[in-house]
Amino acid sequence: MQMKKGVEQSISAILILNLLPDKAVLPGEAISEQLGTSVTYFRKLLRKLVCADLIMSVPGIKGGFRLNKKPEDIRIYDIYLAIEGQQSHFAPSDVLDDVLNLKEKDSCRLITEIMDEAETAWQSVLKNKTIAKLSEELQQVQFAKEVEMLQQWVKEKMVL
Repeated sequence: MQMKKGVEQSISAILILNLLPDKAVLPGEAISEQLGTSVTYFRKLLRKLVCADLIMSVPGIKGGFRLNKKPEDIRIYDIYLAIEGQQSHFAPSDVLDDVLNLKEKDSCRLITEIMDEAETAWQSVLKNKTIAKLSEELQQVQFAKEVEMLQQWVKEKMVL
């Protein structure tokens, strides 16, 4: 399984937006620049996050983006779904059924069951982590200096 880079970039963007004070916004171009992504591509990610109600878009010259939910209500799984969609990562081709000459009613679902179990497990991990928890972990002492520099950048780029 391989997730799109957009999932990681979106999680990072939401972590950055979490640093904003109330009512402030960050321009999408500034976030894109900070993350080192293409502005055009990043706008598509932001649109998906807005459509999923995870962030809010504020139009106008003093516009930008901010969180639309509390950080404790934004699960990493929600971000994943916004970017990747609901599809399963495993599409069985029933090769083992063909090898064993099984008919559809006798289908051997061993491989499918393993893949379903694995998918359920990683989804569970993503559902149990929130932006609030990640932000808390990010603010650990070992990253304090880096987070402080990022917070300073946010203050310089934000629009009130």
